[in-house]
Amino acid sequence: MFFQKRNQQCYMLGYECFKAADDRKLDTDACVKVVLRNKNLGLDQYRFLLKTIVSSGLGEETYGPRNVIDGREEFPSENDAHAEMDEIMFSTLDTLFEKTRVSPTEIDILVVDVSLFSPAPSLTSRIINRYKMRDNIKSFSLSGMGCSASMIAIDMVQQLFKTYKNQFAIVVSTESIARHWYCGKEKSMMLSNCLFRNGGCSILLTNKRNLRDRCLLKLKCAVRTNIGYDNEAYGCCIQVEDPQGYQGFLLTKNLTKAAAKAFTGNLKLLLPKILPVWELLRYAISTLGKKSTKGQNLSFNLNLKSGVDHFCLHPGGRAVIDGLGKSLGLSEYDLEPTRMALYRFGNTSAGGLWYVLSYMEAKKRLKKGDKILMVSLGAGFMCNNCVWEVMKDGLEDTRVWEDCIDEYPRRDVVNPFTEKYSWIKDECMNFVRINGRMFY
Repeated sequence: MFFQKRNQQCYMLGYECFKAADDRKLDTDACVKVVLRNKNLGLDQYRFLLKTIVSSGLGEETYGPRNVIDGREEFPSENDAHAEMDEIMFSTLDTLFEKTRVSPTEIDILVVDVSLFSPAPSLTSRIINRYKMRDNIKSFSLSGMGCSASMIAIDMVQQLFKTYKNQFAIVVSTESIARHWYCGKEKSMMLSNCLFRNGGCSILLTNKRNLRDRCLLKLKCAVRTNIGYDNEAYGCCIQVEDPQGYQGFLLTKNLTKAAAKAFTGNLKLLLPKILPVWELLRYAISTLGKKSTKGQNLSFNLNLKSGVDHFCLHPGGRAVIDGLGKSLGLSEYDLEPTRMALYRFGNTSAGGLWYVLSYMEAKKRLKKGDKILMVSLGAGFMCNNCVWEVMKDGLEDTRVWEDCIDEYPRRDVVNPFTEKYSWIKDECMNFVRINGRMFY
């Protein structure tokens, strides 16, 4: 059993995040152009968008899909979606194969997770065709898993490693934005336009022990929680059509409650795997004390830093980060990588965690033996978390942060929308014309 378990380890050889061209940046002026093109919006929606964008935590340098930049968001084509996926998948994979010196023909397992785009042939087949991979490769396409899909893919590879020895595995995590830009006027569905941006990541994993000296990280454990049995949780983050027939992603007020329930349940399984004995005793006492209370409380009276050194949280938005930070008792130093990843790249869905990890590496925070907790939340509703161990010192590849890491952390992250467009909130605007439309 000892030798069998030793040969079932999951090591990370490398990862590469996607960074679009500068002409794809959605700065203040570009966002305003997109908003004004939507003829369904009125002054009330403008005010809502101003409030949402200002409080989102996103900066001026996030990236949008090409068709949105070009003004074709209302009528996207199949080619737009394929072009978006090809750019993200192939650019990250090209760099990953080059840096790790692993040939595409050596890959044994391929997992691609994209929630909102599932074409035929599949995206895995598209990759296999591009790189002429072997005919006996084990390929899997995951859809509908939301922002937590990357952790599901990682856990899936880990389970396969228990059966297949001496394997190379690739995980590609991204999201399709090009065909899913919401063009209606429902406030609960406009939130996704304010938060989600282009991004993605490709990760190379292996269970070959002779390569462990080359590896960056080792997976210690992974825990998945799905509370889809709860109707409120199931419907709090869901793809629907609005009354006008516009398709989009609905985010309801139950989202916070669902996240709390899933997160609490996940931690109760995860913490015993990562905390030392003295903290486990406190955990047991805390759990027993909460059995008599109603509802889900995210506050754990535990010192998580006794078992975890770094916290890689899902950069879903400022409110998500604040909530997770408060529940875990984290400092601003702990939250800095997540806040800066959100500010620079936005919510890139399943790929978001890897931008946070890349920031930690670029800032030279990671040391041999350190433990990294990755926390992801996604539609379903799901909470999927895992813990990695740093395998060596000297991790300092800047990757997508290369041209700007010295400018971070940003202390002043005020969105310029406040300065440029705060006049929209003025009551006198109820009687003016904006972009050819009269408001009363």
